[in-house]
Amino acid sequence: MPQILALDFETANYEGNSACQLGLVRLRDWAVVEARAWLIRPPSADFVFTHIHGLTWDHVKDAPTWDRLWPELAPYFAGVDYLAAHNAPFDRGVLQKTCAYYALPAPAQPFIDTVALARQTWRIYPTKLNHVCEKLGIPLRHHEALSDALACAQILVRAAQTGWRPA
Repeated sequence: MPQILALDFETANYEGNSACQLGLVRLRDWAVVEARAWLIRPPSADFVFTHIHGLTWDHVKDAPTWDRLWPELAPYFAGVDYLAAHNAPFDRGVLQKTCAYYALPAPAQPFIDTVALARQTWRIYPTKLNHVCEKLGIPLRHHEALSDALACAQILVRAAQTGWRPA
């Protein structure tokens, strides 16, 4: 059975390295075994997406920067076979750009995109996370990183119940 780390980033602005919140959910044997979230102080106090996730500079100004948080986060990425995200290109990009900004090696595991999975498995359209969760009856507080990561993990669990397995 693969171990999968579902993740979700919220970002402060259009910069790929502006992570301000991260949710991580570890799946083992298709069960959630760990779920955590962190606030992250981005490199800039410029918050453009507060209207989406509700976070402001005041929420994160005293939070650790990514490089200070990385020693705590790295063990979560170690030992997993796959990373997963809803709209994985976005979250993979934030992970890579944030690591690069602080000269840290980005995790190299392949990503599973639950957008594609929802389309292939259930023919769900549109495939925004809130739509997929509504169709599958998964609780969601959209744009709260831990809730989004938990929802992503539950999409994987539901797909596994249909017989899907990562390639």
